[in-house]
Amino acid sequence: MKINYLGKLAISVLICLLAGFLGSIFTTPSIPTWYASLAKPSFNPPNWLFAPVWTMLFILMGISAFLVWQKGLKKKGVKKALGFFLAQLIFNVLWSFFFFKFHSPFLALLDIIILWFLILLTIFKFFKINNTAGLLLIPYLLWVSFASILNYFVYKLN
Repeated sequence: MKINYLGKLAISVLICLLAGFLGSIFTTPSIPTWYASLAKPSFNPPNWLFAPVWTMLFILMGISAFLVWQKGLKKKGVKKALGFFLAQLIFNVLWSFFFFKFHSPFLALLDIIILWFLILLTIFKFFKINNTAGLLLIPYLLWVSFASILNYFVYKLN
C-alpha cells in the first residue's frame, strides 16, 4: 500500500510525538516528587517551559524525518539516515527513563552524550538528502546541548 504525502507527514510527526509521550510517562510522576527535591543550577528553566519546547521540537523532528522519507526509501542514504533518526529517538526516550524513572542523573548524562552525537550524525545524514531536513534538527541539537549542560550540573549538585 502506498502512503500519500499527508499520510507520511502525519505518521512522521505522530511517531515523534509518541516518543515524547512515552518519555512523559516516566517524567510526569517524578516532577512534583523526586525532581522537585533535586538541587538545580541557577539557569534551570521553569518546569512549565519543557513541555511546549519539547512538543515543538518533536514536531520539527517529525517534519524533518518526513522530508527525508519523501525522497524515497530506495534513494541512496535514506534508510541509513532514518535509521540514525530512529536510534536518536530511542535514546531520547531512554534519557527520560534513566533520569526520571531510574532517578539516575549519571546514567542520563551518559545517555544524553550518546544522544547528542546521534543527533549530530542524523543532521549530517539528513543534510546529504535534504538541506531543510538537516536545518530543522538544529534547534533540537541546541536544546539537547543545553539539556546536557543542565544534566551535568544536576548530576554534580546531587
